[in-house]
Amino acid sequence: MKCPFCGDLDSKVIDSRHSDDGLSIRRRRECLGCQRRFTTYESVEVLPIIVVKRDGSRQAFDRNKILNSMVRAFDKRKVEISELERIATEIEQALQNTLEREVSTDRIGEMVMARIKPLDEVAYIRFASVYRRFQDVGSFIHEINQFLEEK
Repeated sequence: MKCPFCGDLDSKVIDSRHSDDGLSIRRRRECLGCQRRFTTYESVEVLPIIVVKRDGSRQAFDRNKILNSMVRAFDKRKVEISELERIATEIEQALQNTLEREVSTDRIGEMVMARIKPLDEVAYIRFASVYRRFQDVGSFIHEINQFLEEK
């Protein structure tokens, strides 16, 4: 690691600690050239994920969109926001682990529905109504009947 003070390429690690979120490692280093200390952070390289929308357009993956859609579905329902954040992170990590650089909104929607279904039935139906674009009451009834059959 190049010293930010003298530019020397030799340094030694004095201390390593995991960050609070567990996604990076903080390393305290000492330059072997000038003996000054500095801090570096090591994290996993995250490759960009492109979301292919229903109309064929593409945009960068944004976990906040998943989180916001779940927050709307769980409006006035008893669920901790930390649980929804955990689900959003879990989905993002699952997508990163597939090593596919493009993913459809349909696949993301199915992943969200699979994870919120056991948490709250009402929120699941709310999310499904937007995701599956219910056009009438019959669509709601059909989804509810499917939900009850799977139970």
